[in-house]
Amino acid sequence: MASHLPATPGSTKAPDQGPFRLSFLEVRRGRLLPSPDPLALDREASPPEKHWTPEKTLWNEKTSWGDQEPLSKIPFKIMKGHQHIVSSCHFCVDDTKLLSGSYDCTVKLWDAMDGAVVRDFEPAPGAPVIECSVTADSRRIVAASYDKTVRAWDLETGKLLWKLSHETFIVSCKFSPDGKYVVSGLDVDCGICIIDAKDTTTVSHIKDHHGMSVTACCFDPDSQKVASVSFDRSIKIWDVTSQATLLTITKAHTNAISNCCFTFSGHFLCTSSWDKTLKIWNVHTGEFRNRGACVTLMQGHEGSVSSCHFARDTSFLVSGGFDRVVAIWDVGEGYRKLFLKGHTDWVMDVAVSNDKKWILSASKDRTMRLWNIEETDQIPLVIEYKKALGLKMKQCEECDRPFSTYESDLFHETVTKCVFCRMDAKDVSAEALPSSEGEDLLARGCSPDKDG
Repeated sequence: MASHLPATPGSTKAPDQGPFRLSFLEVRRGRLLPSPDPLALDREASPPEKHWTPEKTLWNEKTSWGDQEPLSKIPFKIMKGHQHIVSSCHFCVDDTKLLSGSYDCTVKLWDAMDGAVVRDFEPAPGAPVIECSVTADSRRIVAASYDKTVRAWDLETGKLLWKLSHETFIVSCKFSPDGKYVVSGLDVDCGICIIDAKDTTTVSHIKDHHGMSVTACCFDPDSQKVASVSFDRSIKIWDVTSQATLLTITKAHTNAISNCCFTFSGHFLCTSSWDKTLKIWNVHTGEFRNRGACVTLMQGHEGSVSSCHFARDTSFLVSGGFDRVVAIWDVGEGYRKLFLKGHTDWVMDVAVSNDKKWILSASKDRTMRLWNIEETDQIPLVIEYKKALGLKMKQCEECDRPFSTYESDLFHETVTKCVFCRMDAKDVSAEALPSSEGEDLLARGCSPDKDG
């Protein structure tokens, strides 16, 4: 069997992909990227793994801890079944099912409890799947592949609903939260295309939206705005109703921006980058125009950050990186709360369950991992780290989210709202904290982006 792995850096031999003699990944790397491997990880491809068997993924405290720090053991399951890079992953059906897309040209539905593959969606794409997405009601899914197509299926029946072909490669695809639209990020067009999810009619097709290829795009919670990021290091937000660009942030990072995601209020946007950082932008007030990013998350990844995902209540953020690590961040205080080790190759995508008890990660090592983080705050390492930082846990009086304050701060007893509610407030000076103190809370462990 011919290998489906992309050629290693420096290799001139194209992988055998049937009609796809030269992989799209190689084309993009050769044309757009300053370095074909942002981490310069000179590793040989691991041999194909055998199909995963349910008996081996049952919870087992003796064998399922993984390669964690001694005081940060997190139970997990390993999901094996794909034969190539797992590029995309999601929770669906009230967190009881998992959805994945892979470079092995398949889209799979999994049972989250026993890890069994419930369905392979047919007809399968004719090339590697770069991303898949599911509607909020878990009724439909879409997947974009390197054959320049987007396909939609009924999740329950597995029936193919439609197939749409583009003239250029598709690098990202997402459903809108209301399920009415699908947005695709386009490579050569350097733009985005928004279609009606029911009949595939074009709503917007914006070419040259960015100066270089789009890397990711997503809808805001109201399904009215689309954020997109690019190799050109810029962020753009497009308004579906007015058919206009609402804002542009240039030089948002110092390297290519790999992904983006909104908070569930839609006021904040997180971006992940090959510069090893994540940034959170207040796109609601336009504060970035004066201060840059309101939070910059650093010292969490040793390599390029590939993906990011907020918990539903924005109490924490999860990121994955090419350093093979999944990081959990305390967003309000801007520090890495915990990291999860175990993948043997790049982490390509991450997801958080609606109940915040589980994290799902997809990897180049051909597996997914389902991590149980329900008792994270009781882990000795996390408790010790919070004590070392002098953090005290509180509950926001406005949104009920948990948040941390520094006991050493002069005004810590008067802080009653989380960082997001404080930033959302129309009159910051009316808050219990003076504005300078509030900014100081954000700045601890963070450095605003002065190039925004």
